[in-house]
Amino acid sequence: MPAPSSGTTTGSPRSDVGRWGGNPWQPLVTPSPEPEPEPDRHARHGRRPFWARCCGCCSCQNTIDEDWGPEPGGDHGSNSRPRRPSPRDRRPDTPGGRPNTLGRRPDSRGSTVTTARDDTIQEGKLVVTGVDLLSSPSDQNRQEHHTDEFEYNELIIRRGQPFHMVLFLSRPYDSSDRVTLELLIGNNPEVGKGTHVIIPVGQGGSGGWNAQVTKSSGKNLNLQVHTSPNAIIGKFQFTVRTCSEAGEFQLPFDPCNEIYILFNPWCPEDTVYVDREDWRQEYVLNECGRIYYGTEAQIGERTWNYGQFDHGVLDACLYILDRRGMPYGGRRDPISVCRVVSAMVNSLDDNGILIGNWSGEYSRGTNPSAWVGSVEILLSYLRTGFPVPYGQCWVFAGVTTTVLRCLGLATRTITNFNSAHDTDTSLTMDIYFDENMKPLEHLNHDSVWNFHVWNDCWMKRPDLPPGFDGWQVVDATPQETSSGIFCCGPCSVESVKNGLVYMKYDTPFIFAEVNSDKIYWQRQGDGSFKVVYVEEKAIGSLVVTKAVGSNMREDVSHIYKHPEGSEAERKAVETAAAHGSKPNVYAIRDSAEDVALKVEAQDAVMGQDLTICVVLTNCGSSPRTVKLHLYLSVTYYTGVSGSVFKESKKEVVLAPGASERMAMPVAYKEYRVHLVDQGAMLLNISGHVKENTQVLAKQHTFRLRTPDLTLTLLRAAVVGQVCEVQIVFQNPLPITLTNVVFRLEGSGLQRPKTLNAGDIEGNKRVTLRQTFVPVRPGCRQLIASLDSPQLSQVHGVIQVDVALAAGGGGSSDTRGNGSSEETIPIAS
Repeated sequence: MPAPSSGTTTGSPRSDVGRWGGNPWQPLVTPSPEPEPEPDRHARHGRRPFWARCCGCCSCQNTIDEDWGPEPGGDHGSNSRPRRPSPRDRRPDTPGGRPNTLGRRPDSRGSTVTTARDDTIQEGKLVVTGVDLLSSPSDQNRQEHHTDEFEYNELIIRRGQPFHMVLFLSRPYDSSDRVTLELLIGNNPEVGKGTHVIIPVGQGGSGGWNAQVTKSSGKNLNLQVHTSPNAIIGKFQFTVRTCSEAGEFQLPFDPCNEIYILFNPWCPEDTVYVDREDWRQEYVLNECGRIYYGTEAQIGERTWNYGQFDHGVLDACLYILDRRGMPYGGRRDPISVCRVVSAMVNSLDDNGILIGNWSGEYSRGTNPSAWVGSVEILLSYLRTGFPVPYGQCWVFAGVTTTVLRCLGLATRTITNFNSAHDTDTSLTMDIYFDENMKPLEHLNHDSVWNFHVWNDCWMKRPDLPPGFDGWQVVDATPQETSSGIFCCGPCSVESVKNGLVYMKYDTPFIFAEVNSDKIYWQRQGDGSFKVVYVEEKAIGSLVVTKAVGSNMREDVSHIYKHPEGSEAERKAVETAAAHGSKPNVYAIRDSAEDVALKVEAQDAVMGQDLTICVVLTNCGSSPRTVKLHLYLSVTYYTGVSGSVFKESKKEVVLAPGASERMAMPVAYKEYRVHLVDQGAMLLNISGHVKENTQVLAKQHTFRLRTPDLTLTLLRAAVVGQVCEVQIVFQNPLPITLTNVVFRLEGSGLQRPKTLNAGDIEGNKRVTLRQTFVPVRPGCRQLIASLDSPQLSQVHGVIQVDVALAAGGGGSSDTRGNGSSEETIPIAS
């Protein structure tokens, strides 16, 4: 979402700033210790619930379901949310801390059964004295389900795949005994909604659920349970019922026996199935990734800690669905889940995870460039229930990757360079000029971001015609609304490639981001506008992601668009534009182009002088006279620029086939006072050829590089043993950096940590050391960042190979760095 409006002075408010930043973020009101009662949502007549507004495909949209969670209030400081109990609040004999009589069936048929706490158990009754869900990370279930990296000791499984358990009985199991397993989720579990699953052992099941005895030895009963590939994802309560001639028995609910069920990209029957193991390893199990930024000619990269297996993150991901009030019935559908996650990662509409801020003023929160991963953000939201300040597109995308990978969806982070933001559904980027080719800023609402970051996730699309399965775009950055909500996707990449903008969801907006044309309009003497130039290769010039199995960059432009200029690509553009608000734009363009224009900018470093060159070439057979204007300004990465601080005008006569260079030197002292967040510059070029009607117009953006942090490991890393890292930073500026903050984070190595370093003098080199204790073996990455009001976007990373302690196995408790008893409270 753009920051200040194009053409305004640096730091001035944008005309549409009220969507996200017009009202500066205020400190949130502390919730009262006694929450107000939950409002009666049945009494809100005339208002469509969020779910019906956000996702029209849900089969639950026209019903009022008792498994809805409370809908949050519209204010950040609302105290009306009912308190959600933390794990420490739960009574072991109640399901999830909610009132329930253990002696009564969850299906409310009214008959009572004996529990393990009943001291009057009749002799001969089959009593379950205990359960082993084989839930340890080193146990069979967690290993086979690829969930052994989760820093949890509860059972975490993937749907559509069998798992094992052992029941401990009061007497040996007899073939005449009936044993039934039950899984329950939500406030009012019902069999018809799939929120109450009943699995008779040895008698088959419904919907893909069944359980079989694999071994009966003495008082131990080994079972194999098959879950449905269409199961609801979430945290289920588990109980066992038995029936014998001596009577019935129900195992009491125990929080230790709760079962997490996730999507399963290893299961061919699951709609999220991925048939490539290397993709599953990269897009589901990899906890670290690379996010690219900058410009197409000057690509920067940063390492991001997704941390989807860190303790507390899975609970945070499920809390997001609860917080939005998503019906449990919709949680079996990855399309619906993606749509809700897209809406909830930003804070607009629903008090979601991150507050977007593109103003450059971050004193009341964290500079988006300073984050090094998703863990701190998600755990903060889980603890407080309040949106976290602040995020920009790569932060929204990084958190989305974490959430979707954690829930079991193959997901990757995508960067699109020269990404368009179409505000009028024209499916073109329209730039308006007056009679003298001076920009008309009050008409130029469309913008082109230097880069924009979103997500691809992999799934089948049974709601679309055949041919649109595979990668789907999900974008959590709040730019435009979709069905009245700030969310975007999932949108089939195949529909984007072919300009099929009538396919859901939000295909027109995403198509414009990657493959629209820049249309230059000039005002005529009668006040009308005429197309004077069409720049066909300006948008979506490069689409990249981290490569599978390495830290290399992979170009994925070909899956988003046909080769630039090809017949198929032009057809896709014109097909899309025909459905836009200006369908005849390509029928009214003029063309007379024999002078070519190119911009050359050196690799500039923050704090140094630089030179920009414009090269003009006469490709025709006659001399040409070119009158050219150059305007230089500092710009946000969203394409919104500050005021022009340097300009140059020149008239050039070019012989046939000749070229000429125009140089514009720029000193550090000239641009220093104009710098904005991320320090990019925008060169606007406009002009015309006297001998014909050719108009020259181009916008060129380049960034100022920032230094990297240098990380060095000072001793070998071993699970459970103290390790030390050294961080070195060289201030590239001749001025003092004030209020410097370092951040350090690495899954399996270091929980998110913030270090206040004070001031760093101009051109000074500083060194600091930090210790950490690895909790998981394997190849890990430790990531650091530096932030200050004068300098941001400074990062560093080091690979850490963690060995097991001599003579030891894996970590016995996997609940975080040096905190075996850590409990993550849930927001009230």
